[in-house]
Amino acid sequence: MNIHNHIHHTDGVVPQLLLALPFILAWIMYILATVHSSRRYKPWPLYRTACWTFGILFAVIAVAGPLANRAHMDFTAHMLGHLLLGMLAPLLMALAAPMTLVLRTLSIPLARCLSRILRSWPSRILIHPIAASFLNLGGLWLLYNTDLYVLMHENTFLHLIVHFHIFVAGYLFTMAMVSIDPMPHRFPFFYRSIVLIISLAGHGILSKFIYAHPPAGVTLEQAKMGGMIMYYGGDAVDIVMIFILCLHWFRASRPRIVQTVS
Repeated sequence: MNIHNHIHHTDGVVPQLLLALPFILAWIMYILATVHSSRRYKPWPLYRTACWTFGILFAVIAVAGPLANRAHMDFTAHMLGHLLLGMLAPLLMALAAPMTLVLRTLSIPLARCLSRILRSWPSRILIHPIAASFLNLGGLWLLYNTDLYVLMHENTFLHLIVHFHIFVAGYLFTMAMVSIDPMPHRFPFFYRSIVLIISLAGHGILSKFIYAHPPAGVTLEQAKMGGMIMYYGGDAVDIVMIFILCLHWFRASRPRIVQTVS
């Protein structure tokens, strides 16, 4: 059965507003934090604010507006939205170093409280490369190889949960691999690179599987187009992640020049 023939109960203003509003609030809070931080310390880098702004913009485009409306009827549009919400937006928002900005903005007691939360065992589990990869890639395999893809178009709550998971899992995965923010549980570069390679391979295999085996309710033609968007679009974002990881690895491993006073 083609999903186009279903009544899309999740296609409405309220679900889109519920998904877009947190991102809009996050953008407002980030801007307020940059103003407050720049008054207390040196000005916050403009390129980080730009990364956050574009990350928020791409996330909102994915969950509200014409693309989100089209995604209910067109698997190609759905996959483009997935690329924006689950990969590009998390990467840009991670590059904006929001946790560093928050720590600069909060008072010392609150900053210490946040640091304790970041050092806690739940935080260690969530940002573990393997756990983050499982949440990210495992969720996608579940979405496109079960009836979940059809059900999310018929149930508003499930629709919200799936989109929330796509973004959060993508953000945690990005943070685990190429975090700009200080992390108390940072794993070795070699370890992260191995997990990243395996995850990218799994993402590529899934896109090819979708190309040949359409999800429930998706035509073969749209599955082929969606699979190609997932494969090539994902590769473009992955190349940036690989570059950042290698750059950080190079900077951390290069010998430091020690100047001696004669």
